[in-house]
Amino acid sequence: MMGRTGPFQWGDVVQLTGPKQKLYTIVLTEGKRFGTQHGAVPHADFVGLDDGSLVTVGEAAYLAIRPLLHDYVMSMPRGAAIIYPKDAAHILGFADIHPDLTVVEAGVGSGALSLWLLRALHGTGRLVSFERREEFRDVAEANVSGFFGERPANWETVLGDLAEELDEHVADGEADRVLLDMLAPWECVDATARALRPGGLVLCYVATVTQLSRTVEAIRADGRFTAPKSTETLVRGWHVEGLAVRPDHRMVAHTGFLMTARRVADGVDLPSFRRRAAKADFADADIEAWTPGALGDRQPSDKRARRARRDAQRQADAIAAGSATPTERDALERQDESAPQID
Repeated sequence: MMGRTGPFQWGDVVQLTGPKQKLYTIVLTEGKRFGTQHGAVPHADFVGLDDGSLVTVGEAAYLAIRPLLHDYVMSMPRGAAIIYPKDAAHILGFADIHPDLTVVEAGVGSGALSLWLLRALHGTGRLVSFERREEFRDVAEANVSGFFGERPANWETVLGDLAEELDEHVADGEADRVLLDMLAPWECVDATARALRPGGLVLCYVATVTQLSRTVEAIRADGRFTAPKSTETLVRGWHVEGLAVRPDHRMVAHTGFLMTARRVADGVDLPSFRRRAAKADFADADIEAWTPGALGDRQPSDKRARRARRDAQRQADAIAAGSATPTERDALERQDESAPQID
């Protein structure tokens, strides 16, 4: 179970950092052993150790530490692409996610953003997550249950289209936040406006400039929102050793655009606060020709989604029960090259 503190216990998720910064994730399970080319140690050797201890495997030292949510998200099984931690952090900040809110998200994907939202809600309020594909929903549910050790009571997942089914699960004016991570968020503007309470916020996460343009124009044309604001987040690490200080050769650059707007009260004809309004000289056909749908959107294969669903459920079951079979070794002790390095 994630979120524990103190010495390691059975069922804990432990991240191991070994020689050459290789990372492994295990679930402490009675009767199991952790093994590499350097040797093997029983999981029982970890139980009782303080978080952040060294464990000797053969002649090699491994740092054993509980992974942060960031680490868990980057290494968990994926059916669909995830929202990276750099974007999730800005979503929590720009959308002002805090306890007692009613939050709607679509689509749920592999559950990465759901984890951040549920952590911020802290067991209060309500999170309603919409997903069109059943296999993605199953992956997300397993990943979320694996992190918390159980399914959060304030989380509801809906298999279906938000634009068609939102009013069946969230009453008009009940939602505080609506977060849209989908191919065509402009199709959900009307449903979003009806669900949001006055002062509520809509946030859209899109990958391309054409998606961003069409979403912004749809929000402006609706008339029930403030002027949308659009941002992009880039993260560049730095190499720091003595006087050798320089930017890293690699960086996490573009992943997506964030667009936010606030819901105004019904009947309000919002004036333009800009010095001079720009003329929107385009037609719907101009934008449609360059949307991902027109160009051919890439979708994860069914085989990949099924494998991710199996891996996520296997991991969640192991964390919840504190036990695993030998066949689960590859799924639970996989190397994660994308997790943060530890010096």
